[in-house]
Amino acid sequence: MPFDPTLPAANTPNSSAQMRAQLNGLKELIDNLGSVTSAQVEAVTTLPAGDAATVDASITGGVLHFSFGIPQGQMGDPGPTGGNGNDGAPGQPFAQAVVDNVNTLSPGQDATVDVSFDGTNVHFSFGIPRGNDGAQGPPGEVTLNELANVINGSSANSNSVGTLGLGVNDPPSGADLQQVVNKLNELILALRR
Repeated sequence: MPFDPTLPAANTPNSSAQMRAQLNGLKELIDNLGSVTSAQVEAVTTLPAGDAATVDASITGGVLHFSFGIPQGQMGDPGPTGGNGNDGAPGQPFAQAVVDNVNTLSPGQDATVDVSFDGTNVHFSFGIPRGNDGAQGPPGEVTLNELANVINGSSANSNSVGTLGLGVNDPPSGADLQQVVNKLNELILALRR
């Protein structure tokens, strides 16, 4: 006789044959289950406060599957007001902000900032994009090359002026002074551009 969960019926006389049949039916069910090789929790559901906890179990291919329903706790009473009713004292401020590095990014990239806190200091790492190259400006009046050539050749302007090469009388004569004036004028004209 297979197992019948309705037997024995309430308030009926006990029958050893009926009890034996029920026990044999249970044994047969257990023998047909095979062995359980593992267990797996399929779901855990939060139930409203005050509901009874639930569990569903099934066996599939040697795996015991569970689904639990666990009621949430009742809302607790509010806690007492602290101290004089004010908020607590402010916490310790951080000691300082530290910039660990600043990286130059390519033009067009978004700027970045990474922030971390080590319990004392706030650390920053910035990424700042470089601007795009500007348009070429108009050329100047003199290129650097032209200026260098002029400076390098400027001492040659005075090369054509010879040395004074004269003896001066004591006291100098008007002719001596005139020779000095003439040489000075020659030099001034040679240095003009």
